[in-house]
Amino acid sequence: MTLNDRIRAFALLGNFIRQFKSTGYERIRSVSYNDLFFDKMVLKIDGAVHYNGWFTKDNVIFALEQWSNALTKNRLEAWVSSYPLDTVVSKTVGVIMAGNIPLVGFHDFLSVLISGHHIIVKQSSDDNQLLPFLASYLIAIEPKFEEKITFTSKKISDFDAIIATGSNNTARYFEYYFGKVPHIIRKNRNSIAIIDGNESTTQLQLLGEDIFRYYGLGCRNVSKLMVPKGYNFDVFFKAMYDYKDIMKSAKYANNYDYNKAVYLMSNFKLLENGFLMIKEDQNYGSPIATLFYETYDTTDQLANTLKKNSEKIQCIIADHFDENTIQFGQSQKPSLSDYADGIDIIDFLLKIN
Repeated sequence: MTLNDRIRAFALLGNFIRQFKSTGYERIRSVSYNDLFFDKMVLKIDGAVHYNGWFTKDNVIFALEQWSNALTKNRLEAWVSSYPLDTVVSKTVGVIMAGNIPLVGFHDFLSVLISGHHIIVKQSSDDNQLLPFLASYLIAIEPKFEEKITFTSKKISDFDAIIATGSNNTARYFEYYFGKVPHIIRKNRNSIAIIDGNESTTQLQLLGEDIFRYYGLGCRNVSKLMVPKGYNFDVFFKAMYDYKDIMKSAKYANNYDYNKAVYLMSNFKLLENGFLMIKEDQNYGSPIATLFYETYDTTDQLANTLKKNSEKIQCIIADHFDENTIQFGQSQKPSLSDYADGIDIIDFLLKIN
């Protein structure tokens, strides 16, 4: 199977996924194997919330739309064009996936296969429905993928390299078991937003998407604000008002009530608006329905703080703070070359001996 074959297969998978949009489902006659997969995909999307209460139809569709945008022939070709993938000697790569948001491990899945390797996937029980189904569609498009893809619920064995995503605690376990083979081991990271007080209402409303999408469970979700000393949060809260319906989720509302009670019993100072709490805290990983914040005096001081804590930060959302920042509202729309933790997976996969 050539690189062109692999690109073609994933582009056709993108065509299939593109039928399922937030504006509605549209069966397109030219899409391959719709007779076998379209209706089943509808059931997978609509039923996802029954396997994971955080995986609402809206969030699953949003994740699918981002992947349908990425999985085009032109974007796939542009992504891999700078890598010498024709030199790859196929190896077996184990991938241990997280389960915090829908299809969170798909980029690793895509990267391993587009590079020409075999993949053994161990999924989280929180997200084990969509990816195997999409893999079955990929195999229907390109049957040679069948010998390249293995899903397992058991301990991964017989591998040449590992990509594992988990918490800081599980990372220690991963280091112990997989430290002797080529590996990427990801720990907890969170994203922050920098506010300077000059943001427009529209920018702050877009920031709400970075905060509330996937209920704040993704590593690219904003969990902390960096604000100038004396910042008036009234403007921020007013801009967040459009997201008030998030409290219609019982799981989110329960977390809000629980965390608020804990904070109040501990006499912590809070700002809150009925669906979001803001607490001054130097940590980066905030609980659901909570944003931490920290103040700064100067941008130089802020830059130093962020540099010292770079290993805790996944993304920085701001209005042109530096060349590495992401614009408001864009954190959950990464491109194919936006690698988690800044580690180039394709480069890693090229160097497996």
